Amino acid sequence: MTGCAAAEIVDRLKAHGYQAYLVGGCVRDLLLGIEPRDFDVATGARPEEVVSLFPNARLVGAHFGVALVTTGSGDVEVATFRSDHAYLDGRRPTAIEFETDPRQDVLRRDFTVNGLLMDPASREVLDFVGGRRDLVARLIRAIGDPDTRFAEDHLRMLRAIRFAARLGFGIEPATFAAIQRLRGKVRLISAERIRDELGCILTEGGARRGFELLDESGLLAEILPEVAAMKGVEQPPEFHPEGDVWTHTLMMLEGLRSPSLTLALGVLLHDVGKPPTFRLADRIRFDGHAEVGAGMAAQILARLRFSNQEIRQVESLVANHLRFKDVRKMRESTLKRFLRQEGFEEHLELHRLDCEMSHRLLDNYEFAKRKSEELPREALKPRPLVTGHDLIADGYYPGPAFSRMLAAIEDAQLEGQVRAREEALDWVRARFQPPDGQPVPD
Repeated sequence: MTGCAAAEIVDRLKAHGYQAYLVGGCVRDLLLGIEPRDFDVATGARPEEVVSLFPNARLVGAHFGVALVTTGSGDVEVATFRSDHAYLDGRRPTAIEFETDPRQDVLRRDFTVNGLLMDPASREVLDFVGGRRDLVARLIRAIGDPDTRFAEDHLRMLRAIRFAARLGFGIEPATFAAIQRLRGKVRLISAERIRDELGCILTEGGARRGFELLDESGLLAEILPEVAAMKGVEQPPEFHPEGDVWTHTLMMLEGLRSPSLTLALGVLLHDVGKPPTFRLADRIRFDGHAEVGAGMAAQILARLRFSNQEIRQVESLVANHLRFKDVRKMRESTLKRFLRQEGFEEHLELHRLDCEMSHRLLDNYEFAKRKSEELPREALKPRPLVTGHDLIADGYYPGPAFSRMLAAIEDAQLEGQVRAREEALDWVRARFQPPDGQPVPD
C-alpha cells in the first residue's frame, strides 16, 4: 500500500487537535529510500476517539490502544501513545498507561531505528533515541538497556537478527551481547512466533547473514539444533570443494532470490540428514541422508507449527533432491512422474543452487529444465485410459493388486505403449490374465 491513506489519517487526527505521526518501520524505510511494506500511525487520540473519527475503524487491541482503520488501499494500524508497566511473561506488559507525550511512547519500543516519528506533510522527523544516527551507522541498537528490552519480549532477539539481515546492518555490540546472554529465553517463545520470524529471515533478504547471526548469537542451537549440527561435518572434496555442510548450506541461502517459504526451508534443510548419516569408508559418505533428512525436516517443521501443506512440500524437496543425478537414465514413465511433482519449479531451483554452490555441474539441471518446459501437462499426467470400474467390468476382482495394475497401465501410457482404452485393456489382459473372477495375485 502507499502512504497516502496513512498520511490522510494523520491529517484528519491533527485537524481535530490530536498529535499524530507515522511511526516505526515505515519511517525507517522511507529514510533509507526503501518502499515501506505497510504504514503505522501513532497518536495522542484515545482508541475510542480514533473510532469516532473514522467510521471504518475497529478496535483490534483496545487494551493496548490499537485501532485498525480500513482504507481503500489497505488497513492502517493507529496506536495511542502509551507507556508500559512490567512484563512478566516475556511477551506483554501487565498494564499500560495512555500518554500524551510521544517521547514516552518511543521509549517503550524495541530498536532505535524503529523509534522514529515523522510528520508526513512536513517530513519532519522526531528522534528521541538516536535512531537517525544508527541509520547512518547501519546499526540495530536496543532502545535503553538491551537486557530490559529483551526480557520484556524475548522475540525481540530474533527481530534484531531479522532487521540486521534484511537491511544489511550490524548489531550494536551491547545489544548483541545481551542476545547472547539471554539466548536461552528463546525457548519460552511460542513455536508459532519463532516460526514466523524464521520465515521472515529466510524470505525477506539476507538469509545467509541471518543464519550466521543466529549461529553467532547462540540462538541457532536453541531453536534449530539439527541445523547447528551441520557445522564441521566435512564432505567429499571432489563433490563439495566449498567445505563442510554448514558452509554449503549458507552459500545456498545466499543464492536465494525472493524465494517462496517452502523453497527457502528446503534449501535450509536439504542436507539436515547428513550429520547423523556421516561415515568414513572409501571416502566420506552419507548413506540415505535424503530419506533421513526428509523425516527430520518433517519433525522440525511440525515442532515449529508449519502447515501440513508446507511440511509435505519441504519433505518432498528434501527427499527428492538427490534424484536429479539419475534424470538422464530414468525410464520415460519415471521421468514424467518426477517432472510432474507438485511445485516442481522449487525442486528444480533447489537442485540448481545445490550444484552452483558445490561442483557447479549443471547438466542434469539443464536436462530436467528442458524436459519440464517441452512436455505439456497432459503428457506428464494424462487422463487415465482405464479405471478400477473398467477392470471390474472386465472381470477382475477388486483388491490390493488393483493399484499395481493401474500403475502398470499408467506406465505403459506414459511410455507411449498404449493410447486408447481398448488398447490399454488388451495390454492389461495380456499381463494379468486370465480374469476369472478370482483375486489377482500380488
